[in-house]
Amino acid sequence: MAILRLNRHDLSPVRLHTVKTDKYKTNLIVLKLRAPLDERTVTMRALLAYVLQRATASLPSAKQLRRKLNELYGAQLSAQLAKKGDTHVISFKMEVANEKFLSDSTPLLENALRLLGEIILSPKLVDGHFDPEIVEREKRTLKQRMQSVRDDKMRYATTRLIEEMCKNEPYRLHAYGEEERLNEITPEQLTTYYRQLLADNLIDVFIVGDIDEHDVRGLARDVFRFPKHVGSEQTVHVLSHAASEETEEITETEDIEQGKLNLGYRTNITFGDEDYFPLVVYNGIFGGFPHSKLFMNVREKASLAYYASSRIESHKGLLLVFSGIQSSNYDKAVSIIKEQTEKMRRGEIGGEEFQQTKNMLNHQVLETVDSAAGSVEFFFNGTVAGKSVSVEDWVDAINAVTLEDVVRVANQVKLDTVYFLRGKEGS
Repeated sequence: MAILRLNRHDLSPVRLHTVKTDKYKTNLIVLKLRAPLDERTVTMRALLAYVLQRATASLPSAKQLRRKLNELYGAQLSAQLAKKGDTHVISFKMEVANEKFLSDSTPLLENALRLLGEIILSPKLVDGHFDPEIVEREKRTLKQRMQSVRDDKMRYATTRLIEEMCKNEPYRLHAYGEEERLNEITPEQLTTYYRQLLADNLIDVFIVGDIDEHDVRGLARDVFRFPKHVGSEQTVHVLSHAASEETEEITETEDIEQGKLNLGYRTNITFGDEDYFPLVVYNGIFGGFPHSKLFMNVREKASLAYYASSRIESHKGLLLVFSGIQSSNYDKAVSIIKEQTEKMRRGEIGGEEFQQTKNMLNHQVLETVDSAAGSVEFFFNGTVAGKSVSVEDWVDAINAVTLEDVVRVANQVKLDTVYFLRGKEGS
């Protein structure tokens, strides 16, 4: 029996994805809008996500919208921004109690779907444009979010590594956009872009819960009536870029106690590629877990780092290493991190280390789909890559990876950029 089965329904232009399961007491609806990352639109899209969730034509204030959510047994609404390779994703998430578990017969899922449809398709407009007060308020909020990235030095160092490493690629852009462009956006421009977004973004709707799939398909068809649509798979491209011949080293200084040393590698292997699962195992052995080479050798044995880990950017073909060090330990830390990549290339991987990594990866994916939101993100990765992968497929693929597969991938991994945010004590 499948752990979770995803069914897809073409409701052009919407692609509806349903997962029927009795694992959860709530139903989750997630609507995702995808478009290429573009410096001309990324900030507009970020602002739009937050403006839309503040008011609708029939609920023209945040207070009225909150009251409506409360009437739906405290339904939770949120907007999120993310990157999947060189694409920008806006997600609207609404979680609502499943009426099957309530004495009240109010059709909560239907009402939640209709409310989400209104938020996306019938926003509050003033003289044909977004409410200037809401736009200005959300500009201030988005600025604060941008500033929070700057204030969080771990996130900031990651952002700077990607900006430097991908400076000639759309992926350099942050999902929140750019502050200097935010100031220029007017309600009129935002409204014009909103209409363009409705017409050309790829639209995916996920509904997860103890649902009647036939009913929700009919409901979604009725609710999500988008205008004439010109978007297609061809509007989104996931680009690969070769590593530079020379490794670039960037050092910046801030008034911080702990330096942030981040390394960016090119793998040019993305979700859907034949070598993707060997890359996942590679990352698990290299820096994905507390037993991994980075943690054990950089932090535990050499005591050089407060933390040391790695992760892959599944739709971009990047491997990123993160560590927190004293500035005086920069050379030693870089040397030991590079030494671990050489061990991977030489296949110096113990049997227990190899099997433990596979076990933890399989446990990790089962833990991910244990939540409705996690299962949506799991299946969305396959949607973006145009490849259907079930949980069982994932576990089988991880179990099938051999040491030779990992070594083959290790020899494709190439260091591109070293970024160091140095504390002033070492400058």
